[in-house]
Amino acid sequence: MRLDALASLPYRRFWLGSMASVGSTQLYFIGMAWLVFELSGSPLDLGFLGAAMALPTIAATLVGGIVADRFNRRSILLVTTTGAAILLLLLALLDVTGVVRVWHVLVVSGLLGLVHGFDFPARSSIFPALIQPHQMMSAVALNSILWQGTRMILPAIGGLLIALTDTALVFALCSLGFLAMMWVLCSMQIAQDVVVGGGRPWREFAEGVKFVLQRRLFRVLILLTFSLHFFGTSYIQIMPVFADLLQSGERGYGLLISVTGVGSVIGTLLIGQFQQSQRLGRVMLFSAGLSPCALFGFALVTGVAPNAPAAFGLASFFVMLSAALSSIFLVSSMTVLQLNVPDELRGRVMGIHSITFSLIALGGLVAGVLATAFTAPAAVMIGAAVVLALVLWAMIRQREVLDFDGRPL
Repeated sequence: MRLDALASLPYRRFWLGSMASVGSTQLYFIGMAWLVFELSGSPLDLGFLGAAMALPTIAATLVGGIVADRFNRRSILLVTTTGAAILLLLLALLDVTGVVRVWHVLVVSGLLGLVHGFDFPARSSIFPALIQPHQMMSAVALNSILWQGTRMILPAIGGLLIALTDTALVFALCSLGFLAMMWVLCSMQIAQDVVVGGGRPWREFAEGVKFVLQRRLFRVLILLTFSLHFFGTSYIQIMPVFADLLQSGERGYGLLISVTGVGSVIGTLLIGQFQQSQRLGRVMLFSAGLSPCALFGFALVTGVAPNAPAAFGLASFFVMLSAALSSIFLVSSMTVLQLNVPDELRGRVMGIHSITFSLIALGGLVAGVLATAFTAPAAVMIGAAVVLALVLWAMIRQREVLDFDGRPL
């Protein structure tokens, strides 16, 4: 995979600085989920945790896309990183004093969701101010490596920290991580060529929605991205349940999350081989279709033989494979969208796309309900079946996407 976006000094500084805030996001996800499961032991409460963050994030993201097109994106990120640092410090204090309850975690999670709803559109639409157009796939891939690479390492470290100390330390470290990113942003000056303003906000938002709906490639890729994460990746939200089924404890929980990061990094590295391929559409759709097939394997292992000697290894392999295939689709499809959206609409369109990451947590509520009504492995199977059906529909009925050759429209 080409890493030429790192040749740009502004992007390189932004990317290195983002290690702190993105890593903190991965860590506090681990800490919150384990804290809630420790306090209540309920899969449904884990689902509520996901919804508590996802719903405010989705609502704020739609407004955040408008804000990202109206105001300086560096200034927006300064505000969001500061807000996240304060909220995580508050949660650390509640935890270390022993007064924390599930509802405290849900409230902090919801407020963090609001913060990230403004952060994601600004973060994903700032790239053109940092790089040259030919560096876009490299920048998107590096951003994915940043998210997935930290998910590869930090959850395992987080699980070890929780086992040795407590979740309060995790939240305190996350607060420091966001403060570090704030310091990096303060040291940068980032130009923004296009700033939209003066119109009615909801009319501007409607323009972004209209742009997506009028272009088949955008419609299908965003629909598949949403479904892959809402139905296919949401099992991550209830991962403590699978760690409990596999009798692996905090360390096993961290390792299961980490191997999804390993798979995502592998997928991101592999997709670099196809960035100029005329078969890019086929690569995107086939990887999206094979990802839920790997989840069937994960569900079978954890549902049929969770106590077998090789169960943990097999479960880890299947989630790693699913994450690798999902990452191939996500990086390639996001690159296609970035290259084909006008900069004056970039914040709004990429804001709509940014809902993707909230859908993992929101889908966790559905997974939690299904896990409570049936079993956690059954919840994974149902979600995987929905994703597979939608991908097959796209392959059969949306030939334009299947035959897409990767060239800008």
